[in-house]
Amino acid sequence: MAATFLHDGGRGCCRLLLQAGQPGQGVRRLLHAPAPWRTASCRHVTGSLPWESVVGLEIHAQINSVSKLFSSSQVKFAAPPNSTVSFLDASLPGTLPTINRRCVEAAVMTGLALNCTINKKSLFDRKHYFYADLPAGYQITQQRLPIAVNGILTYRYQVGASWNEMATKCVRVKQVQLEQDSGKSLHDDAMHQTLIDLNRAGIALMEIVMEPDMTCGEEAAAAVRELQLILQTLATSHANMSEGQMRVDANISVHHPGEPYGVRTEVKNINSARFLAKAIDYEIKRQKEILDIGGTILNETRAFDYKLGVTIPMRDKEGKQDYRFMPEPNLPPLILYDTNSLPANMKADQVINIDLIKEKLPELPSVTRERLVEQYGILPEHSFTLVNEDGLQEYFEAVVKLSNVDPKKIIGWVIKDLLGHLRQQNLTIKQSMVTPSSLAELLTLLEKRVISSSAAKQVFQELCKEEGKTPSLIIKEKNLGLIINRGQLEDICQKIIDGHKEEVSAVQQGNLKVMNKLIGLVQKTTKGRADPVLVKTILEEKVLL
Repeated sequence: MAATFLHDGGRGCCRLLLQAGQPGQGVRRLLHAPAPWRTASCRHVTGSLPWESVVGLEIHAQINSVSKLFSSSQVKFAAPPNSTVSFLDASLPGTLPTINRRCVEAAVMTGLALNCTINKKSLFDRKHYFYADLPAGYQITQQRLPIAVNGILTYRYQVGASWNEMATKCVRVKQVQLEQDSGKSLHDDAMHQTLIDLNRAGIALMEIVMEPDMTCGEEAAAAVRELQLILQTLATSHANMSEGQMRVDANISVHHPGEPYGVRTEVKNINSARFLAKAIDYEIKRQKEILDIGGTILNETRAFDYKLGVTIPMRDKEGKQDYRFMPEPNLPPLILYDTNSLPANMKADQVINIDLIKEKLPELPSVTRERLVEQYGILPEHSFTLVNEDGLQEYFEAVVKLSNVDPKKIIGWVIKDLLGHLRQQNLTIKQSMVTPSSLAELLTLLEKRVISSSAAKQVFQELCKEEGKTPSLIIKEKNLGLIINRGQLEDICQKIIDGHKEEVSAVQQGNLKVMNKLIGLVQKTTKGRADPVLVKTILEEKVLL
């Protein structure tokens, strides 16, 4: 019987995980084909033969945990240098790793969400290489037997000029493995020195390896965005790329159809989905142009210069680096259980039960999109936008709950007006001055025909400018209420008719499109306060009857 020590990610206390029984198979296994799902591809044609591009990804996501993977040191963004470093993180002799229970559970939950097989037995390995910010001279990872394998991720991306022209694709997830992060080197060119910050050393990472099933930058960016949403929904990682909580390495090659894959290059440490798409597309173009003139692609590591929009060489990979992988001697095999294999004499806090984690899985983004379409009758592309924009789904559903307006009418205001305004001002949903209650009140007043649609737009613009005012107050201050007195509207319509004899004649001769111009003139006169339906009825009665 083997044993693995667990320390709770929230409290840093240690527990002993007893290991018994034989390793079994994962909780579920999905059948999936190797790549030919492609509903759309990025094919580059030059000369007589087209080029096909191949893209695979390695994604490092920082696990959302209070403490590190093998020590109880605090995880804190932007902490003072070397202020969250334990003896283990600094690799002092005699220190031993204690695995963080929270991190194991997060990796299992992520694997389940990605339709992976969860290995009931996984192993830790030492990966040896020299970095100044890697004090031990090796990284603890899972090379031989990772915690989760053989998953699949479905994503959608835009293929046409219109935002609602979407293609659906799947990418195979080779594995999800636990590993520790390295420290950070701070280069001071002025002083000609490099300083080391070990705050990040030992922070728990999930490396998620995606097979080369993607063909261009937009596909890869869409897959990363979908993964980011899943991780944030699970709360297994904040996946904030701007804070380094999610970093992407892209492996890229090109080849002629029917031929073996070409020599690949690796573009390292991309911290933005937008930059990822640009880096991949540039690299595909670069490789294609080199091959077209008879050149050779080097197997190398490159970096993306976002200012120039190009990839630049970092180091040659022609000579394969020997990482000298070896089993981690201070960590026994990590044994997980399901309900069927759980020993009767073990308490819940002594083991990690895969089935219990599976029961806690929240509604995933793909399921949420389907539910929104079915529940509210909105278009699939609308549900895609709601889920992909942080906080927009909750905003929309709050407006629906606070009003009796048809959700199909609400969605237009939320996506076109609200989101359009926020994007123009570079604001987030949380920074919006238009609260769900304000928009719900505005749309209710519009539905009850207290104001016209044009007046509603004016009220919305006022809500965007000043926080704290209600639609009703703005309508009163600006005198935007509908003119509902028919006699008053008849007088206004008659004045328009008397002043535009030529247009009236055109309507009477069968050119009904001119009627819209007359309606617009009435609306202009009333400053949008007239009910367009009532105006049209009055004009038709006066002109056509």
